[in-house]
Amino acid sequence: MRTRHGSSLEDLRRFNRGTILDALATSGALSRADLARVTGVSRATVSSLVHDMLTDGLVVEERGKGTPHKGGSGRPPILLRLATPPGVVVGVDLGHRHIRVAVAERTSVIRAERTIAFDVDHDAAGALDAAARLTEQALAEAGQDLGGVAGVGMGVPGPVDWRSGRITSAVLPSWRGLSPGAELERRLGHPVSVDNDAYAGALGELSYGAARGFDDVIYVKAAGGVGAGLVLGGRLHRGTSGIAGEVGHVQVHADGPVCRCGSRGCLETQVSAPKLIQLLQPAHEEELTVARMLELGRQGDAGANRVLDDAGRTIGRVLADLCNSLNPAAVVVGGDIGPSPALVSGIRDSVDRYAQPDAAAALRVTAGELGDRAEVMGALALALNVSAAA
Repeated sequence: MRTRHGSSLEDLRRFNRGTILDALATSGALSRADLARVTGVSRATVSSLVHDMLTDGLVVEERGKGTPHKGGSGRPPILLRLATPPGVVVGVDLGHRHIRVAVAERTSVIRAERTIAFDVDHDAAGALDAAARLTEQALAEAGQDLGGVAGVGMGVPGPVDWRSGRITSAVLPSWRGLSPGAELERRLGHPVSVDNDAYAGALGELSYGAARGFDDVIYVKAAGGVGAGLVLGGRLHRGTSGIAGEVGHVQVHADGPVCRCGSRGCLETQVSAPKLIQLLQPAHEEELTVARMLELGRQGDAGANRVLDDAGRTIGRVLADLCNSLNPAAVVVGGDIGPSPALVSGIRDSVDRYAQPDAAAALRVTAGELGDRAEVMGALALALNVSAAA
């Protein structure tokens, strides 16, 4: 997350350099002209900063493939991509009920991955301690130690104020006021880039999954809660204080149950995974889980598919208004219940019904390609950004 500090020319130059590295980490290889367009930094400044970054070994040049920029004649443009110095990167995904850590090469090839069940919401300190232990175990499995780490990225299940790095929302009481990136850095001895889990999922699908090739995307994480990561102009959009995309707390039922955020009738009180299991459980003697509910849906169980389709339609009603405002090219559905065809179909039907026809016609609604690993892959992308900017 890029925060602009101070007003000196050196501060501005450092900020612009970080913005360029962010763009390369998110979008892959880009020409100098594309960097200027994507970042809003002037071409002259881009050229000057790229010259310095080439000298410092942060980026490398490669010849582009295909036709020249804008279809002109001559050679394809020279593209810039992040260099891949030695060392591994670490991605940490803190979900509501799990911790997942992946160790990868700078090319994003996974070397080791570990997952444990953990009540992250109610034990912030314990979750960070467990994440540090899991990181050390995964590094050992990959044949590395903390000295070989080039960057660490982490997704957390709550909004992070990018200005301070703190979690200020009342949704996670044990995390409120905490700076999760600084806390994990204290445990590991390495800088940590931290973001909301839905933003991490969006970055994962943008970098490695179903959102590749799209500049404007809404990533929806439907799990124990509901959140969204917004990609606008090829880059994550976090908003003024880091709460852009909090669709789970849009009111959909004025007289609904009180939500953990303090409001009532929020979207996530109607369509979270635990709520759907609660609705479906009376029709089944066995104790249901999310995995079993999805399996029943795949097997054609009418009740399971009805519950999932209804949930999709409710989510789609909220997304329809967002699609009218943002006009995205794709909605990518992830999280625990994101793989459900009935859920995705319900979202598509609701967007078709309630969004402007032109906005709906331009939109692709699809399940994510990365499943429950979208967030850890996004955390790895954040880690790559940290290592490049270091």
